[in-house]
Amino acid sequence: MSVIKHIPSYKLNIITITLCLTFTSLFFRLIYLQIKMGDLFSAKSEKNFSRTETLASPRGNILDIHGNLLATNRPVYNMYWYGSGSYKLSALQKKKIAKLSEIFGHNHFDTPSFIKKIEWAERTRKKIVLQKDINFEQLSQLEEAFSKENISIETSFKRYYPYNASASHILGYLGRIDFNVTGKTGLEYMLENQLKGKQGQNITTINSLGRTLEKTTIAEAMAGKNIKTTLDIELQNIVESVFPEDQVGVCIIMNSDNGSILAITSRPNFDPNIFLSPISQEDWNALQHKQPFLNRALYAQYPPGSVFKLIVTSAALEHEIITPESIWNCKGYITFKGRRYHCHERNGHGVLTVSQALEQSCNPFFYDIGTKISIDTLSDYAHRFGLGEKTGMLFPERSGLVPNTKWKLDEKGEPWWPGETLSVVLGQSYLLTTPIQIARMIGSIFSGYLVTPRILADEPIEKKPLAIKPETLDFIKQSMKKVVTQGTGKRISVIKDIEIYAKTSTAQTSALSKRNKGKQFREHGWFVAHFQYKQNEPLSLVVMVEHAGTSRIPTNIARKLLIRYKQLKN
Repeated sequence: MSVIKHIPSYKLNIITITLCLTFTSLFFRLIYLQIKMGDLFSAKSEKNFSRTETLASPRGNILDIHGNLLATNRPVYNMYWYGSGSYKLSALQKKKIAKLSEIFGHNHFDTPSFIKKIEWAERTRKKIVLQKDINFEQLSQLEEAFSKENISIETSFKRYYPYNASASHILGYLGRIDFNVTGKTGLEYMLENQLKGKQGQNITTINSLGRTLEKTTIAEAMAGKNIKTTLDIELQNIVESVFPEDQVGVCIIMNSDNGSILAITSRPNFDPNIFLSPISQEDWNALQHKQPFLNRALYAQYPPGSVFKLIVTSAALEHEIITPESIWNCKGYITFKGRRYHCHERNGHGVLTVSQALEQSCNPFFYDIGTKISIDTLSDYAHRFGLGEKTGMLFPERSGLVPNTKWKLDEKGEPWWPGETLSVVLGQSYLLTTPIQIARMIGSIFSGYLVTPRILADEPIEKKPLAIKPETLDFIKQSMKKVVTQGTGKRISVIKDIEIYAKTSTAQTSALSKRNKGKQFREHGWFVAHFQYKQNEPLSLVVMVEHAGTSRIPTNIARKLLIRYKQLKN
């Protein structure tokens, strides 16, 4: 009798249905794996024998106006050990390792831990770094001593700043994000997309033992774009060398006609090269303490002091509070609302013309103007000269502060008091400016328009007319000339053949009673000028030294700079 006949029919149906469902599930699972997941598994299988390698793109160079390299790439030679699959190191391989110790002058290649590392790489056919950044002499010895088996020299590129800290706030520095080098500040950051180029790709085919069978480049690396700046590195280096290392401040040289910045430094500065390798927390903290990353030329705000008297004089002339022929008798002080406001010459200057009052920076003369002019008029003229607003240049900058009655009411909830105007006419009170604004202002007196400062050679030249009468500007120029020949800036008159127009200034940072309690309470010192040597381009110069206590320090810096500038042009 057949066995099947003894199986009840309902059990047979269950077995049949189960088998059908099982084979149906397997069928659809195979379809899913073959069709739906086929591409994924294909890609995974390729990864078992293919390796993708990213090819770094050389970063674009940053150049000065004459094509000199300010930021570039230098070749870096790294030495690697390529494992060949041997279980133990041969006598010849051990001899190679000993030779490495001789070439590099240290014996870490012979240490047990390093030998084990090489043995592991040799056994597993892996690639490990033996030595980074080999110099040319070592490279030559390696080429002579070794064949290419096991040891390989590979070339990459590393950012290099040949002039170290020179113009560091403009160039910026690089940092690493997810193993990629990227700009962190300055042009390196702002023009990252143009400078970084495009990475390439290699595909390496290997066998099951890890041996390379084939290497194919599927995308060539493309170098980044070169960027030309308006900087003149020879002039920049002069500025860096004459500015004292122990002083904090700013120096700017800008073309008065087209706004191109030829040299600019902010102290303290930094060497961008130090960030190309890992930096210790201790070194980073030391840097932070000095605040070297603040670009004081564009982002720090200072009271302009007596430099503002150029604007006060312009406003007073055009509102007929004074005339070019006005006479003033300085007794050493002026009384306003029962309070004495003193001159820096305690015994007074005596009888002065307007031009003499400006060249000698006579405070009572300007106090008197302050009793007759409104703060809103002064605010209007400050804005005409570009203060209280950003210059519009490429870099981040601050707008400074030019107070008026509305600002005081909105910010302080108080009306503007007449006595406060007497501080503003001396460039004090709430008044704040940036050094780049002052450079632009000085240039406008001589060009007749406000020009946007430029740092890139291909930036368009942008100008707007200066809303000041030509006769007013002529008077200001004549007075600035006398500052050099017989006024507060006459120390610089010893330089022959350079036509110089200038104004000096000290700007209080605290009450005068505190100035002897430490350097941090002393006044900032300013020297600003327009100068031209023979047929060379007309330039604006700003030198500002924090807490100098006197204008002599920036004036001496300017004198040394102009002497070196003349030598350079000759």
